[in-house]
Amino acid sequence: MTEETGRLDGRLAWARLPGSGPGVVFLPGYRSDMQGSKALALRDHCAASGQALLRFDYSGHGESAGRFEDGTIGQWAADAIAVFDALTEGPQILIGSSMGGWIALLLARARPERIAGLIGIAPAPDFTETLMWPAFTEEQRAEIMAKGVLDLPSQYGEPTPVTRALIEDGRRHNVLDAPIPLACPVRILQGMRDPDVPWQHALKLVDAIVGEDVRLHLIKDGDHRLSRPEDLRLLAETLDALRAQP
Repeated sequence: MTEETGRLDGRLAWARLPGSGPGVVFLPGYRSDMQGSKALALRDHCAASGQALLRFDYSGHGESAGRFEDGTIGQWAADAIAVFDALTEGPQILIGSSMGGWIALLLARARPERIAGLIGIAPAPDFTETLMWPAFTEEQRAEIMAKGVLDLPSQYGEPTPVTRALIEDGRRHNVLDAPIPLACPVRILQGMRDPDVPWQHALKLVDAIVGEDVRLHLIKDGDHRLSRPEDLRLLAETLDALRAQP
């Protein structure tokens, strides 16, 4: 099967693999994109199994138009909903990595009747408020409020610009402060050596989800990316098991 590519509304880059349902929608993380190792591993796995897959880049990410600094959780969730509505049909399994786990929850809330399952890979709902903001020093908080942006060093490359708009908009989209109604099966893969999203954060998500079919897989030596060969195998196995459920 040949993957189609395009741009939604001339802005949002996407790649779609035709196949059987339920389809899979991959939602990348903060400053990540659809060319990452997990996205490509899913593409290869779905191609081999004949399952439909949609990958895309949020605005300001990867091949999509826009500046990263102009993005917010609300904007990226709107991007995900637009791509989902335009390029998928029928039941879909959402796979969200890090911030993509938060976006997946917002997408599932917006389109509950279309969601057949959800897999979170080190999911980071509410990370701007519960993980990022508390970790800032008083000086950093003052800088972001006064200047509107703070450049944070990143172990993954160039410094990461964190904007005041991102923080303030994130508060309007928090999901862990109320029960999360999810009727679909939920699977969470979480490394216990994750320096960015502590494994205890996954417990908060499990506790918040109202549905009963929720399973948390803790990987004791796993990091945040969960992109090692054994991690990618686990992801593929988790997807196959979810797909096989009646």
